[in-house]
Amino acid sequence: MASLIKHPTVVQAAGNKLKRIEEFVGLVNSNTRGVSIARMKSPEGWTEPGQKPDFDEYTVVLKGTVRAKLIDRELAAAAGEALFVGKGEWVQYRTPDPEGAEYISVCLPAFSPETVHRDET
Repeated sequence: MASLIKHPTVVQAAGNKLKRIEEFVGLVNSNTRGVSIARMKSPEGWTEPGQKPDFDEYTVVLKGTVRAKLIDRELAAAAGEALFVGKGEWVQYRTPDPEGAEYISVCLPAFSPETVHRDET
């Protein structure tokens, strides 16, 4: 059934600095298990713990650059580009550039703290 999602829910982010996560679709805002869609606003110098999630993650960069450190390489996506990290791959996301970054994250199935499997800090 079609519906309108009038606003996102702001959820807490992991990492060394404050980052804004606005979930439009997912377990928190719409009780959707199959996918989560969130807008991220990340400051300069933000980094999060590494993770090995049980979901595929697609990142579409709107502003700035998002870097994804993988086991064997690092990928950098600038505005207008996208990243894909598959389920079970270890990844650490960061936004080290002066302007930070704004991006859309899509997770299949939906993001969950129980399925992200972050590294111990």
